[in-house]
Amino acid sequence: MPVWLTEHEHAVVAAVADRLIPPYDEHPGGAALGVADYIDGLLGAFEVDPPRIWAGGPFSGRAGGESSFDQFMTLSPLEELAWRTRIEGSKGMVERERNGDVIGFQQQYREGIAALGRDFLDVTPEEQDTRLRAQREFKRLLYAHACEGAYAAPEYGGNRSLAGWTAIQFGGDVQPRGYTDEEVTGRE
Repeated sequence: MPVWLTEHEHAVVAAVADRLIPPYDEHPGGAALGVADYIDGLLGAFEVDPPRIWAGGPFSGRAGGESSFDQFMTLSPLEELAWRTRIEGSKGMVERERNGDVIGFQQQYREGIAALGRDFLDVTPEEQDTRLRAQREFKRLLYAHACEGAYAAPEYGGNRSLAGWTAIQFGGDVQPRGYTDEEVTGRE
């Protein structure tokens, strides 16, 4: 169940994720990687305490060490102000408008998804692409977040089963073990 998006919005984001990062050969595509869950978690980051902004650490436990990535860090007051402004927008609050009015990610997603049309899930892939091209700024934002969701640490809600890392042949977080000389020799 989505944290911030509606069920319909979540489904639209998942469909768009597959248009932007399509399934291909061994790559599962954006929807299967959990991009919609990642974006929903980002938009609803302040629905939980501590907010889901920065995973803890120093280790995930995937390569040894004590697993602590899933313990999100508490934000300082300044960090919270910056992230709330980025996600929620300035909302006319003086402390959030130091650099002027800010339209947050939440509003950008709500308006961007609406602009794609209520029937977005029912139209052909070609029509979906046409609608996405017409929403250039929203598509750019969604693509950046789709890449984050597909290839970030899975504690943020995407990269299900590490499939994003597997698809791009990234070994993932290897701390505290690190990389061996053989693993980095000859890499450019």
